[in-house]
Amino acid sequence: MTQFDEAVEAAEFLRGRGFGGAEVAVVLGSGLGDFADSLAEPFEVSYGEIPHWPASGVIGHAGRLVGGLVGGRRVMALAGRVHVYEGRPLARVTFAMRVMGRLGVPRVILTNAAGGINTRFSRGTLMLIDDHINLMGTNPLVGPNDERFGPRFPDMSEIYAPGLRSLAREAAAEAGVPLEHGVYVAVHGPSYETPAEIRAFRVLGADAVGMSTAPEALVARHMGLEVLGISCITNMAAGVLPEPLDHREVMETARRVRGQFIAVLEGTVGRL
Repeated sequence: MTQFDEAVEAAEFLRGRGFGGAEVAVVLGSGLGDFADSLAEPFEVSYGEIPHWPASGVIGHAGRLVGGLVGGRRVMALAGRVHVYEGRPLARVTFAMRVMGRLGVPRVILTNAAGGINTRFSRGTLMLIDDHINLMGTNPLVGPNDERFGPRFPDMSEIYAPGLRSLAREAAAEAGVPLEHGVYVAVHGPSYETPAEIRAFRVLGADAVGMSTAPEALVARHMGLEVLGISCITNMAAGVLPEPLDHREVMETARRVRGQFIAVLEGTVGRL
């Protein structure tokens, strides 16, 4: 069975559970899953029930797909994702995006918890992703290309849709939520970066660093989906502050800004 066949089977399963017709899918990063609980008229399925769908084993990733409404618009919230550092091949890491494409979802919002490289940022800053640098050492589109998904050489000039970024800025302004913007650098993980690596990333023009998002964005654009990316700066990156990094800090910061985060997401979806 090809990945295309697997994605079709998973999409048909979800369509049978009422997940068809969504206007947007929102992927929720570490500690950011509360948005899924804010949907009106919710219904859900665990990742383990969906054919071929990989389950995440990372703390802060619930592993469930929730459907519902935001301002009358049909939304799917992916509460949790899998990562390359879990030992999964990129085809599995990005499988959810393949399924969203086969379901006919026109756009995705990718969120993540990230380390702040830009010294203007602080814990709890929300950053709109303008662009990314993929330093994972590989690309999810490597290998034989299935034209049913998309072209061999997809353009990535505007991987994060300018129109969606504009809507997010409007939503944040209306909600009174400060919203920064910048470049996200994706690394393999699972170890946090060294201070020397962070200095190098800063020279490259990166404002935040994390272990996800870039592969999903590449695959979504390969299939023609519009992409919006939002990072929650849950900690400052190594060497920025004189203290060690701890995943508990990531979770605590995400919980602290949940209200602002949900307000920006709901306002953006309401403007689609």
